[in-house]
Amino acid sequence: MYDAIIKKLKQLGTKRNRDRMARFGINTEKAFGISIAELRKIAKPLGKNRSLALKLWGSGWHEARILASMVDEPEKLTERQMDASVRKFDSWDLCDGVIQNLFKKSPLAYKKAYQWCESEKEFVKRAGFVMMAQLAGSDKKADDKTFIKMFPPIKKGALDERNFVKKAVNWAIRQIGKRNTALNKKAISLCKELLETGSKPAGWIARDALRELESPTVKGRIKGC
Repeated sequence: MYDAIIKKLKQLGTKRNRDRMARFGINTEKAFGISIAELRKIAKPLGKNRSLALKLWGSGWHEARILASMVDEPEKLTERQMDASVRKFDSWDLCDGVIQNLFKKSPLAYKKAYQWCESEKEFVKRAGFVMMAQLAGSDKKADDKTFIKMFPPIKKGALDERNFVKKAVNWAIRQIGKRNTALNKKAISLCKELLETGSKPAGWIARDALRELESPTVKGRIKGC
């Protein structure tokens, strides 16, 4: 099955898609050039298959790794596997896709978010904040305190000038602030604290987040929840 899938990925890949990926800042050194929509079509009939997922990840191919995140079993993830995987992230879409498809569903998700956001490696650090953003958007059972606890590492991360980090920090703030009215107010207060730091990346993060969090659209949506 593995060999057949890799063969199919090679056949589906196009230079046009690779060029498009490169324009969006995606590392195409080991990419076939396949859309996420196509990968989801391939993943659907495969179901959950951990053995296959590990082989696909081990191939090193960009799309094969994203496909692996679609078919792996989140409850069987180990810390060792998750840590090894994030160290291989070399593009924002691989980072975000693996977390959205797989890592956020793991019982280890919160623990890893806090650990990774302290890393000095750009994509590992991004992974920590993307995890926070994904959990804020998907974990409907979590209470407000769960996300307020994320504010200290978010404030610290907001000082990082690296593009992929600051965008993830911004995403985490916006997702937390869109959960409900109480968290919206606290996220807005956090943004105002960031503006007072005088930090250029923190200022960009705060201003961009405030545009959404203070918008009538967001205010109206969370008020109606």
